[in-house]
Amino acid sequence: MSKQKQAQLKKSVASFATPDMKASIKQLLNTLLPFFLLWFLAYQSLSVSVWLTLGLAVVASGFVIRIFIIFHDCTHQSFFKNKKANRIVGTLTGIITLFAFEKWKRSHAIHHATSSNLDKRGTGDVWVMTVDEYAEASFWGRLAYRLYRNPLVMFGLGPLYLFLLSNRFNRKGAKPKERWNTYLINASIAVIYAALIWAIGWQAFLIIQLPILFLSGSLGIWLFYVQHQFEDSYFENESEWDFVKAAVDGSSYYKLPKVMQWMTGSIGFHHVHHLSPRVPNYKLEEAHESTPPLQKATTITLVSSLQSIRFRLYDEASKSFVSFREVKEILRKRKNGIQMGTGRKAVQEK
Repeated sequence: MSKQKQAQLKKSVASFATPDMKASIKQLLNTLLPFFLLWFLAYQSLSVSVWLTLGLAVVASGFVIRIFIIFHDCTHQSFFKNKKANRIVGTLTGIITLFAFEKWKRSHAIHHATSSNLDKRGTGDVWVMTVDEYAEASFWGRLAYRLYRNPLVMFGLGPLYLFLLSNRFNRKGAKPKERWNTYLINASIAVIYAALIWAIGWQAFLIIQLPILFLSGSLGIWLFYVQHQFEDSYFENESEWDFVKAAVDGSSYYKLPKVMQWMTGSIGFHHVHHLSPRVPNYKLEEAHESTPPLQKATTITLVSSLQSIRFRLYDEASKSFVSFREVKEILRKRKNGIQMGTGRKAVQEK
């Protein structure tokens, strides 16, 4: 794509980068009210059936993801035109989702500015090693990476790490505004949770809140993971890296059923979001449908997205993700001096 076409593409999407106050208020109401109602019903149903309570908690976890998308838009200053309104709503939704607003705002901005850049990985990203880096890593380095990329660790322990550790502590060198926002959110969470435990008891609180947080956390990590971890995802070194290509070719269109699309705040249109983060979530689909070049982005479905579990390492030679099993074959060939390409296609051709 030429620079002229890239500029035109950005300009086309930029026309959608204006918040609609009525749409934002409507989304707040149709997200927060059902969540609080489901939480209340989950508590009331404890006297009827724990399974009914857990079922309501599962539905409530979906609304937590939708609340997080509002939080996410606020960090991009895309939910409201007013910066103060974004900061207030972002902080309040951060309390519900257990995310520190200012801290995540910074790390996520870095993610957008460096996504798919092989030379600038490490902040706000899923850990990705290249085949060469893995080959040169120590035993402990490889073990750490294998554990990190294990689904049980990433989607099982990952939410606990995020909620209990990563989101609760400030980074070294954080500015006062960022530090105090984290303190405020942590204190608010402590007060609210203490009040709920006092009102309904710790057993009832855990039966309801733990499934909500665990499921929403696991699904949230999955959404973030799958939309950049597809077979031919775009990655380049700094000298060749291009913002528009990183957005369109390094982010997928996750085509979800309409109910799931609504519950996830249309974040499946991730390529649109990366191209123009100021487009509010409720305009992402419209931007996609109105911009033909964006419809050529890699499309994944619920079924095809499951394949991404196997994608562990990025092979710069074939410009695709490969599995740990495939990398063994790649390294074996290198050791034996076989020069016939690398990656999944080469393995299949053997």
